[in-house]
Amino acid sequence: MRFAHPRRTAAAIAAAAVIAPALIVPASASAAPADAAPNTQQELPIPDAENAPDVDPQVLESLGALTPAIIGSAATRDSDGNVNTNLLAQVKTLANNPAVPAQAQEVWRSLIDFLGEPGAREAAKTFELEANPAAKKDDAPDIPTGPNKPRIQQFLYPTLGFGCMPGGGNSVGMALVTAGPQKAPAPGPKKGQAGYVYTSLGTGPAMRTALTVSWLNIDNGRTGQQNLRPNPKINATKGPGTFTAIANTGRGRIVSTIYGTVTTKTKGRVISCGIAPTIGTAII
Repeated sequence: MRFAHPRRTAAAIAAAAVIAPALIVPASASAAPADAAPNTQQELPIPDAENAPDVDPQVLESLGALTPAIIGSAATRDSDGNVNTNLLAQVKTLANNPAVPAQAQEVWRSLIDFLGEPGAREAAKTFELEANPAAKKDDAPDIPTGPNKPRIQQFLYPTLGFGCMPGGGNSVGMALVTAGPQKAPAPGPKKGQAGYVYTSLGTGPAMRTALTVSWLNIDNGRTGQQNLRPNPKINATKGPGTFTAIANTGRGRIVSTIYGTVTTKTKGRVISCGIAPTIGTAII
């Protein structure tokens, strides 16, 4: 399926990469509205701060530098409406550069597979199982079922919130996607929708945000942006600061970036800080 405006689509998502340097400057603390009133709390499988993964700033820099290329390959189709294989080959060459950190190489190879035939086959199996669970094969993706088993799809790598902790320390950021229909994140994405969750590990409750998710459905050409906001049903009382959004992506393979700033109340202080972009893939 062809895109009507491939360059515009690519630019909307690739913008996350070029704003990364601006996010390194910690934002100053500022006043904030009263805390959101907690309701019935949802629990999502997010690690606590003590078990947070290590984040290498060099890896983030490398991934940010290549983001426009990989998103461009997704948004630029050939005459048959397929992902441009020449652009994918160029990105693969960059990913195999010995100067690129090993963790970044792994992420780019995963993205290349997701955009190409391996990703298309996995998506087809997912849709087949959704329609006919009895058709499951040994090599098909495992799809949890039941009202208390949301399908969680983690972003490809954790990121950093610069200056998110009192004293100027950085916070590890984790992002995930849930495919509707399901209840998490509240109020729950419906069929054909994606639920986004970003958590700033080690911080206090979320207060407000200028955090954005930009997404591209590489199978139907749809693209969009949503603001992630504090959710009164997720970590609203004690934290960590958690922000959510629901996007009308439609069914298909989704490539997303999350970037911007968040504000939390951590150890009695209201702190605003910049989030380096992170990239995720999901099947909706």
